[in-house]
This record gives sequence, structure tokens and C-alpha cells, in this order.
Amino acid sequence: MQQASATDPAPGRRPELVPDPDVEAARIAAVRRYDILDTPPDGAFDRVAAMAARLFDVPVATVTIVDTDRIWFKAAHGLEGVAEIGRDPGLCGSAILRDDTMVIPDTLKDPVAADNPLVAGDMGVRFYAAAPIITPEGHRLGTVNVLDTRPRSITEEDTATLADLAAIVLDEMELRLSALRALRDEQARREAERRHAEAERARAEAERAAREKAEQDKAAIAAFASTLQRTLLPPALPVVPGLELACHYRTASAHDVGGDFYDVFPLGGGRWAFVLGDVCGKGPEAATVTALARHTLRTAAQIDDSPVAVLSALNTMLLTDVTAGRRFCTVLFGLLEPREDGGFTVTVATGGHPPAYHVRPDDSGAVWVRTVHPKGGMLVGAFPQAPFAETTFSLTAGESLFLYTDGLIEARTTEGAMLGEDGLTGFLHQRTGHVTATSLVEDSITLLASLPDGAGDDVALLALSVPHPHTTPDGSVAATARTAAAAPEHFGQE
Repeated sequence: MQQASATDPAPGRRPELVPDPDVEAARIAAVRRYDILDTPPDGAFDRVAAMAARLFDVPVATVTIVDTDRIWFKAAHGLEGVAEIGRDPGLCGSAILRDDTMVIPDTLKDPVAADNPLVAGDMGVRFYAAAPIITPEGHRLGTVNVLDTRPRSITEEDTATLADLAAIVLDEMELRLSALRALRDEQARREAERRHAEAERARAEAERAAREKAEQDKAAIAAFASTLQRTLLPPALPVVPGLELACHYRTASAHDVGGDFYDVFPLGGGRWAFVLGDVCGKGPEAATVTALARHTLRTAAQIDDSPVAVLSALNTMLLTDVTAGRRFCTVLFGLLEPREDGGFTVTVATGGHPPAYHVRPDDSGAVWVRTVHPKGGMLVGAFPQAPFAETTFSLTAGESLFLYTDGLIEARTTEGAMLGEDGLTGFLHQRTGHVTATSLVEDSITLLASLPDGAGDDVALLALSVPHPHTTPDGSVAATARTAAAAPEHFGQE
């Protein structure tokens, strides 16, 4: 929590919060650690500001970082030509000292806000609301703000939405920081290898030195691809009350970044979203689209969590964002809503993705398998106004849902034919006993390992199951993950 004290106000002024010096020093250190100040414009942050402006129907929305003596704008929608302003008297400077979202319905009636240059200047801001960008350690780096030139009020739901946007900004900053660290580590490692190679060349013949350098470069490419791949996937599956989760990811090559992705994230009200997709192609271009798709899906679901609406938003983004190029993807997006009698109501929308499988044992002990494949869902990012389809069903105790990318069904059997959807259906029918998310993923890994050539393409697996109450008396179920961005020879558990 941000510690602050109130100063004695002048007559007619409200008390101003003053940051605790030790807490402020730690906050500034956190700002420096994220290395965000004075960086070039970034499309992810610009999209958050533009989204905030649309959601609140205001002319100006900003993403700011609060420095020691200035407010720096990382993104400023509707505020052209302003890169920073002084910290005092501050709107953002005051907002980062609060425990909640700061809302000023009429700035002219607020003595501190009235002195701000955005209020007193030509812009004439009359309404201001800001949600702090808070690190996991509780440091407030800055704010996501919405401003209007007329007085107005907002609801508690609006303030929650503004706080969600601030959380999305922090997620982007964490991803950016992770990538920077990986790049710096890679640069340091490669520099060390270069010096080592030079020393080796001085003691060995040129042919041997060239061969060793080639191997080092190959390893560097693999390490960089693996590091980049990990930034595109969730670091761990979340724990969803009443649900068991398991996943697996394997790239076809250690030297290419794959285009498969998955995600599970909360939406509020006990609801959760899950997604699994496959971007066409591989390499840095596919990685760009993968990052854009994950960010868009998470953001769109916070605005309208209808699975069809979420896929439509992603379709529009892929067609309009220049960073996506001409790449498209297949996506299966689902919504989980807890049922009062246990289990979940599941709504699944598909955009050109292979069918998922609803699996449960029947009364005879055999396994009942049903495909989940709404008819009519087109590829995402291929055509404007592409239609998408959804279906709703119940997932109850003992039942599982299995999702996969096409690398699984395109794997070749000993006869040389592709496994296909029929082969996968038959494989699932052969399961016996208690079927869980973990067993589905582990059995699928075993299946691929038994094939002559394994999988020739990237493979992502995601399984969800509702355990029987007697197997988890306290209601807690662990989430398990198998190899993320694994090289072909490391096809087991991390």
C-alpha cells in the first residue's frame, strides 16, 4: 500500500497527500527497473489509451508514468504535442498516492486539480479519473487516465474497468521487461562466446574454429527462439476453483518460434476464459501475430466476453493492424461460468479451428466422446466481417474438455497416414478408467512419442476437467503444465 500523509491545507483547500520518503524512493526505483521512461511510442500502450477513450466516450485518455518531478506520457490519445508535464500541482501525482481509482467529477470545484495546467490551460479539462498502475510489490508506477472537457460522473463498474485497463498496462510492461532482460542476457552470452571463439581460433586451425563457431551460432539461435517462445505463452496455468487444468507445448524445431498459443485468464464474477490458437507460419512474424492475438483476446474479453464477439474483435484487429501483415490464425475461444449445482456452463466459439472433444466415462466404464465444433466459424484475420459460431454445453463432475492444434492430428502413423480427427477420436475412445485433464495430456504425449516421426508441426494441448467431489474434498485442484517450447528431443515433462 502507498503510504502518504496529509499536509495542513490553506483556507478553502482540501488536504494534499504527501508521499512517505522511503516508499517514494522504492517507487522510483521500481520505475527505473522497468526502464520505460522516455521510450519511443508503443502500439500496445497506444491501443490501451485509445480503448479507454472509446469505453468512456472521452476526448482524451492517457497512460502516464510518474517520475520524481514530472508526469511522462507513455501514450496520449487526443493530446497531441504533449510529452510530459510537471508533477506539481498534480492529477496523476495525487492519483498514485491513493488506494483506489481517483475520480474528480468537476475539476474547477477541486482546489488542487484547478491549478493543473491541463485544467487551467487551453484544454480546459473539467472531468478527470485515473487508476494507478500497481506492481505486484505494491509500487504505483503511474496511471491510466480519462479526461473530458465537461463535468460528469462514472459508475463503480466504470472505475473497475479503468482499473482493469491499468492492470493490462502492467502486463505489457512486464512482458516488455522480460524481453529486455532476455535480450541483454543473450547479448552478454553471445559476447562471451565471441571472445571464447577468438581465443580458440588463436590456438586451433581455421577450419576447426569455423566449425565450432557455426555450432555456437546454432545454439544461440535455439536459445533465442526458446526465450522468445516463452514470452508468448503464460508462465504458468492459473488455479481455477473446481477445475483441473493441464497443458503441453512443443515446437517442431528448436530454431524457429512457433505460432501455436494458449491462455487461461479470469474475467470477473467467477467466470474464466480459455483460448487455444494457431497462427499460420513460424518465426518472428508469427511471433508478432501471436503476441497481438493474445493481447487482443484478453482485452476484448474484458469489454464483451461473448466468445463470438471476442473472435470478431480479433478478426478486425488482425485485418487492420499493420504489424500482423497478411497472417491469419485459427482460434477456439471459450467462456466458463460456474454452476450452482457444481461444474461449469461452457460456451465455445470457433474460428476455423479443429474440433474440441467433450469426454466422459459412461455407465459401462467406457469413454463417451463428443466433438465440440460449431458449424460456420471461419479463419480469423482472413476476411472482413467473417462469421463465427458458438455452442453452449455443461461440463460436470468426471467430464473433460480436450483442445489441441493441428500438429497433433497431422502426425503420421506407422502406415504413413495422418492420425486425423478419426484417429484422435478412436484414441480417446480407448481411454479407460478415470479420465482427467492431466491424463488426457499425458496420454496424448505418449501417443505422439509412439509415432515413427513424432509430430512434424508445433503441438499445443490444453485440457480442462471437473473432478469428482470425493477426489478433491477441499475443492482445490492444481494446474499442471508440460514442456513449453520444447526441442524435439525433449518431449517429456519439464
